[in-house]
Amino acid sequence: MDISPSVYEHAARFVQRSPWDVSRDAELLYQAHAAAYRHYRHTPIMPGIDIYNLEPEAYGATVARPDGEDIPAINGRAFDSSRVLLELPPLNPRRDGRIPMLIGAARRLRDTFPEADIRVPVSGPFAIASNLVGFDTLLFEAIMEPQQIADALLHLVDGQVAFAEAIKEAGVDVAFFESAACPPLLSPDLFRRVELPALKECMRRIGDVVQHPVACIIGGNTEPILDMMVETGSGYLICPFETDQPKFLSKIWDRTDIRLRVNGDLRVIAGGTWEEIKADADRLMALVKGRPNVCLGTGALPYETPPENVLRLMEYVTAL
Repeated sequence: MDISPSVYEHAARFVQRSPWDVSRDAELLYQAHAAAYRHYRHTPIMPGIDIYNLEPEAYGATVARPDGEDIPAINGRAFDSSRVLLELPPLNPRRDGRIPMLIGAARRLRDTFPEADIRVPVSGPFAIASNLVGFDTLLFEAIMEPQQIADALLHLVDGQVAFAEAIKEAGVDVAFFESAACPPLLSPDLFRRVELPALKECMRRIGDVVQHPVACIIGGNTEPILDMMVETGSGYLICPFETDQPKFLSKIWDRTDIRLRVNGDLRVIAGGTWEEIKADADRLMALVKGRPNVCLGTGALPYETPPENVLRLMEYVTAL
């Protein structure tokens, strides 16, 4: 059985620096993810620390420096309404924010580890919009003016396609993240009305750029929107720990053309005993037994996760 741990801010632990320091320095970003890969040999490598902050920061949001090893977060909202999003020019991945730094780190990782699968994280339009105008404002406007939100999200697609084109030019691949749109944050009805049109357009166009269906990573309680996720044409979905995993799997069991990553309990991986970690892995393997094109995975590993927990889990799963 394959296993795919999600290494973002956890990579900073391998260079003994804070996630903030690593997120702001091209050399540290490269060295952190290179060291994490040498330790875990995980796939894919997804260089980044605070992955949902990149595009909002490139559009003008401010990322606050946290205390200690906490994860950097957007400080307040950049705009008062989604109407402003309709006026934004598409981001330029060659000059805006930290995006050029991230692509540069991915290129160096490709050169150092030519055998590795390297995928640069790209955010979905709802995640970007929620960080720019605030989730409460976005949700209120989605209820009161759903077409305005749908139009604003579609407007953000051009920038994400440009981002994907720059990633492709760097010789690496794309991973697509849109967890802000999951229930209960956004109801299934609102997901279909305001998010799905932009999500499908973004996935289709990015898929055209990289010339294959794109992994669509949405965490949270995604079972109620699974059918809509399948509509995007993605070839890779995750079954998050936070959803009804047996029900999720039963709905997509026969779609063996779609690769599934079934995530374990991140709290157990980060802080449990070996017996607890092993028991959760056994639970997952029982759930997916007999289903081809599947792997186990984790949510984003916290900085403080003991590397020995991850390595022992990987060795246990891959030995079976």
